[in-house]
Amino acid sequence: MDSYLEIIRSKKTVFTTNDLALLWTATESDYIKKKTYRYVKSGKLYPLRRGIYALDANYDKFELASRIYTPAYLSFETVLAIHGITFQYYSQIFVASYLSRAIGVDSQIYEYRKLKYNLLINTTGIDIRDNYFIASPERALLDVLYLNKEYYFDNLSSVHWDKVLEILPIYGENKGMALWVNKHSRERIGD
Repeated sequence: MDSYLEIIRSKKTVFTTNDLALLWTATESDYIKKKTYRYVKSGKLYPLRRGIYALDANYDKFELASRIYTPAYLSFETVLAIHGITFQYYSQIFVASYLSRAIGVDSQIYEYRKLKYNLLINTTGIDIRDNYFIASPERALLDVLYLNKEYYFDNLSSVHWDKVLEILPIYGENKGMALWVNKHSRERIGD
């Protein structure tokens, strides 16, 4: 089967060199490099970053955000803004990862914030969307609190506090977070 057809049939919009090798069932790195180079030269692949490609400029930026460094998932202000928990506009996309770094690709800034590895790989409160992982609003809220206990949230009315209480234990014995969650969950639940 035509190897370009394999790429098009894939449900992904972003491909790493490893993804292409799997699609092409190729193991020789020279073969993969040459074929990828030819596809980029002919315009069949759009280069994003070294070893990362898209079919064209209309790729899913969230998918790219979770593919640059892995493991990773969308979280923090990106998810909070989507769900109306914060009103501040941020042009960058915030991602939980194993390192802290801000990078630019195609005039989009991706800001990676480091979480402890055991938190990063814990899938509690993480959803799978298309080809990327994204925190639930409750997980994103806790991720933000984990890194910044003084954070101000504009609107907590859409937060499901039972989910927050279910996710909270993955952060360990964090008394500050527990106090904040207990205070705000009681206010919302009406205790």
